[in-house]
Amino acid sequence: MRRKDREVIDHDKIMNVIKNCHCCRLGFYDCGDVYIVPLNFGVVGDIDSLTLYFHGAFEGRKAELINKNPSVGFEMDRGYELQTANVPCGYSAKFESIIGTGKVSVVEDFAEKVEGLTSIMKQATGKSDWKFNEKMVNGVCVFKLEVESLSCKEHL
Repeated sequence: MRRKDREVIDHDKIMNVIKNCHCCRLGFYDCGDVYIVPLNFGVVGDIDSLTLYFHGAFEGRKAELINKNPSVGFEMDRGYELQTANVPCGYSAKFESIIGTGKVSVVEDFAEKVEGLTSIMKQATGKSDWKFNEKMVNGVCVFKLEVESLSCKEHL
């Protein structure tokens, strides 16, 4: 990271940023093209063993790319606020952001799908006491990103 003065290394602070984001953007490599998709997500684990869960359709470009190449990049951010100035170069922004890489795969195990869906709902609502019936779970594709590396940056 070029701006070491903005790097966040405290694990609790990094997890706080992740748990307060509402969108995670996954970046796929597609035969010379880059495909980025914004997604709701859920979090399981901690900084040393972090898994992000997502849901979507069983078909489509994202599903094809998950099966084609599991290596992805991801980004999430929060708290963007423009800081104005009297001159163009004086402008800046407040933010907190996470970028990283990992391997993405489709979740087949029923119990893990429930865990993933529960984590997505907890991230979105703050509640974790959701119940999913078999039809709900089987009707959606759940996939996970096992994080291999990440970095966190802030400018507050």
